[in-house]
Amino acid sequence: MRIAIVTGASSGMGREFALQISQWEKFDQLWVIARRAERLEALKDKVPIPVRVLPMDLTEADSFLRYQAILQEEKPEIGLLVNCSGFGKFGTYAQISLEDSMKMIDLNCKALVMMTQLSLPYMKQGDKIVELDSLSAFQPVPYLNIYGSTKAFVLSYSRALNQELKPRGIRVMAVNPGWVQTEFFDHAMQTSSDAVTYFNKLYQPQDVVTTALRHLYRTNKEVSIHGAPVRWQVRAVKLLPHSLVMKIWLKQQKHA
Repeated sequence: MRIAIVTGASSGMGREFALQISQWEKFDQLWVIARRAERLEALKDKVPIPVRVLPMDLTEADSFLRYQAILQEEKPEIGLLVNCSGFGKFGTYAQISLEDSMKMIDLNCKALVMMTQLSLPYMKQGDKIVELDSLSAFQPVPYLNIYGSTKAFVLSYSRALNQELKPRGIRVMAVNPGWVQTEFFDHAMQTSSDAVTYFNKLYQPQDVVTTALRHLYRTNKEVSIHGAPVRWQVRAVKLLPHSLVMKIWLKQQKHA
């Protein structure tokens, strides 16, 4: 049985990946993972292949034991793993609780690595991994500090792992969007902070995912970036001193 797995599939980018994957490759089943089981169940009527719902909270260690046990029992070939679980918070170091900061690290970094490492024994030549990253991976981001730092980790991890897996013929690609109109903002703004108020251009998740899947299946890109303005920004922050980049960001957010 050859399957695709999407974490964070209950909303946003994860949901879009779940909806679009079958347009690019045929799988026997789609396994979807998130906390909200009812959101996952709703995908069954929208996806043209069998959907297996796995309600899991990837901030809980028991979830990985359960995932590992299911893989050992089913022994599928994981043709595609898409890690979309994650969240961010806007605010200063004092406005974002230590608990939330640790949860961001746990979900955005630790859970992503756990899902990737546990899945790799079930992957073969030609199989693929997509790690959802962010434009914030390329630069330090005040008032989005912990989130941006977790995404810098994801970018470095994804690119290095892609090289390590080349002898096995397994590809890893990071997806680094700019601002995307999803529930991300609902969670990010829960600190009641006005630290981040300027969002430039908002992209639609379906467009970002379409670009990502095109890059995954038709190119050899290590990093997928949707939108010319975002691509130009990535080029710019690679050339400019990060002190200047942060100064521009702070001015945009009315902190300078």
